[in-house]
Parts: sequence; structure tokens; C-alpha cells
Amino acid sequence: MSPAAVKFDHLERLTDDTGLLEHCLGRIPRRREGYTTDDNARAIWACVEWLDLLKGDESGERRRLYRLLDRYLAFLLWAQREDGTFQNNFHFDRTPEAEEHSDDCLGRSIWAAAAAYVSLDDEARRRVVAEIFRQALPASGGMQFLRGQAWGLAACCLMLSKRNNGSALPSGVAAAELANLADNFEQRLLAAYRAHRTDDWHWFEPQITYANGLLPWALFVAYRYHGRDETLQVAKESLDFLAAKMSGQNGVIRPVGNRGWCSIDRRADWDQQPVDVMKLALAAREAYRALGDETYRELVRRCRNWFYGDNDLGTPLADPSDGSCCDGLNPDGPNPNRGAESTLSYLLTEAMAQSLQLEVVSR
Repeated sequence: MSPAAVKFDHLERLTDDTGLLEHCLGRIPRRREGYTTDDNARAIWACVEWLDLLKGDESGERRRLYRLLDRYLAFLLWAQREDGTFQNNFHFDRTPEAEEHSDDCLGRSIWAAAAAYVSLDDEARRRVVAEIFRQALPASGGMQFLRGQAWGLAACCLMLSKRNNGSALPSGVAAAELANLADNFEQRLLAAYRAHRTDDWHWFEPQITYANGLLPWALFVAYRYHGRDETLQVAKESLDFLAAKMSGQNGVIRPVGNRGWCSIDRRADWDQQPVDVMKLALAAREAYRALGDETYRELVRRCRNWFYGDNDLGTPLADPSDGSCCDGLNPDGPNPNRGAESTLSYLLTEAMAQSLQLEVVSR
């Protein structure tokens, strides 16, 4: 499938002059359910992934992606508080909802800013994401939960890697600060793995819950930056364990279901979420880049194919004609609603698969 075969009509349908709306009824946005910074940060990341893939494209999709990207950047600038953290949930009238602080939101926003900073080639937009990143960085040291720390680890290592290749860090961001934060996040992930790993359970927590591939992915990113043996060992062992837990008959991807998660003695199969497939593809792509092992490129392909029907029910969830994706897979079929998280999970997984195809061709 060529890059032009995937459209961004649904992403545009979900986007208004404020930003990306969170939920849909079918393909129609539910305005009353408002916006999240989580989704707008994901959308920044998806835009920069596709902008990289579509270099030289003459179809106008790059221009559309830049227009959408500017909406999402403006959203993050608006959502960021004075202390560098982010308000996550907003009503449709732009008033903030009552909420508790989210490490996931902070970490995901830091990653989106870092990914945009190292990918974009125009200084105006780079100044915006540099400012978001600079303000958020001090707050990231207080993150207590593993997934937020994983985002922070990957973001710091990405910035440091680009610096080592000659790119300047954002003004006001010191390499020593990034290195100290990265070391702190990495050690927390490794400590969690040591605390919970047994001969039969190669994981960071007593359960496999949501967005699981994020944890080995961050360690692979860290390994590609500094090459520490323990980091690679844990990244590979945990990813191989997760891939086995997320595989069904004949290698079909089977995400851990939201209806009960997965522990050492039981596993939920249903309410399979696109975001979990995307995070597995994310970890597998980074593993391939670190190790060159075809097993991981094949895992990315299997994740991509889950969206097109290579799943437990043999039914597609994604529609490349408008770039939309169903919100989950249940025993009676796909959830027909096509919200932001699921749509972005599909678009990101497709981008990851296509990026690896291009990398293999260029080797």
C-alpha cells in the first residue's frame, strides 16, 4: 500500500477550530463530549510521522496535514498550564473539566513535542514545540507512573540522540538535564521489571493492562541512545513476552481485552483496543531498528493487518478511504463508533509499517 492510499478525511472531520474532538457516533463527531489533550498530542505525532512519509507528495495531503498540525499545536499551547503540566479534558465550550493530574497526558505531550521538534524543518513550528517541551520538562521529573515515565524516557533520549548527530537542543534545555531525567526514568522502569519479573512472568507490573508496548519501546529507544546491555535485555525479553500474550492462533494479533486485563492465571480476550495494537507495533518497530531482526518487522506487519481484518473475527476495523477506525473489537463485531484515539492508532500503525518498508528498501 502506497502512502497516498490512506486518507485523512476522518481526521479532518474530527477537527474543528479548537482542536481534535474525542468521540464519534459512527463517523459523526460527538461535540458534547469535548476534547482531550491526549488526543491532540497523539495527532501531532501522527501528523509528523505522515509528513515524513509524504515528502515529495504532490496530492495536497501534506498541505492538509500542516493545516491540521497547526490546530493541534495551538491546542497544546492553550492546554499547557503555567507549571508546565497540561489540562487534559475540556468541554465543547472550551471550559476545563474537573480532573486529576495525568502523568500519561504530560508524558505523551512531551513526546509529541520532541517528535515534532526533531522532524519538522520549518523554524516557526519548531519554536512552538520547543517552547512546549521546555516548559513541560521540569514538571516531568515528578511523574510517578510507568507509562508517563516511558514517554519521558523516549523523549529525552530522542532529543539527546539528535543532539549527538549535530542538532541543537531547544533554547533553555540543557543536555545534562535531559540525561539526568532519562537515567531516572530508565532506572524506574528497570526497577519495576526486576520487582515483578518471575520465571513465568516477564513484565513490569502484576498485570498486563493498557498501552503495554510503550514500556519495552521506551527501553529500546534508550538502548539505541546509550547501548546498555541490561536495558536491551529487559526490552527484548518483555517485548517477546508481550507479543506472545497478544498472539492467537496462526499468529493473529489478539490484544489483551479491557474486560479484565491479563494476569499470570487469566486473560481477557474482548473489548480489544486499537491503541494496544499500535503500541505493540511501536515497540516492534523500535526493536527492529535496534536489532535488525526480521521477527520484529513481521510483528509490525501483523499489527497493521489486524486493522484490515487479520483478527479474531476476520473483520476490518479500519477504512483507508477516509482514514477512520472502529473503537474496538467485541465478540459480536467491531464497535461502530470511530473516535480520535482509535483513528490515530490506525494512522500511526500504518505509518510505522510504511516507514519500515522504506527503511528496508534504503538499506
